[in-house]
Amino acid sequence: MKNTNIKSISVKALSLLIVAMIALSCTFFSGCGENSSSSSSSTTETKKSTETTVVSEDTTVSIPDNAITAVIDIKDYGKITVALFPDDAPITVQNFVKLAKDGFYDGLTFHRIINGFMMQGGDPLGNGTGGSNENIKGEFSGNGVENKLSHTRRAISMARSQDNNSASSQFFIVQKDSTYLDGQYAAFGYVTDGMDIVDEICQKTPVSDSNGTVQKANQPVINSITIEE
Repeated sequence: MKNTNIKSISVKALSLLIVAMIALSCTFFSGCGENSSSSSSSTTETKKSTETTVVSEDTTVSIPDNAITAVIDIKDYGKITVALFPDDAPITVQNFVKLAKDGFYDGLTFHRIINGFMMQGGDPLGNGTGGSNENIKGEFSGNGVENKLSHTRRAISMARSQDNNSASSQFFIVQKDSTYLDGQYAAFGYVTDGMDIVDEICQKTPVSDSNGTVQKANQPVINSITIEE
């Protein structure tokens, strides 16, 4: 792939109870959905009492206390809140936070969108070939780095070229469980609010080919990415 304030998601009381009971029986970050059977066992981890758990109808995500909150404001759509996990991908998180604070992402777009898979953005050229002024080490097992985060629905991860250490500014948000990416791409957090926006963008944005290429005029625009201290 070439060059990804927690709010409780409201559900009926009975539905929440059922989802919570199911989540307890699933592997951590397994996705616990229609693709849960394909989830990587390498993501198994005992939850710590200091973590906050966000339960929705589609995913269970445990957020550590030291998670960093990023808010992606997308023009005409709204805000997507993401929890970044510095313990699992410190280099990746640091790079993303720095770029966001520098305003690098302001005005950039999502140039590649595949409904049922993911939405990719953060390229200053808007065509999948650009990046920032530096590349970072790929924090995934295929590159010799332990990273327990799985590419389930809600994951945010770094796009890259065939070079394991070519990630720069481009990221993607996983719309549907894609755990076959585990070990090959650096997931570094999870969406905690705004997956309805991800779904809307993936479903409604016109693409020009099977690779999800979005013409410039149709690319959703990132107003800003804000890091909440």
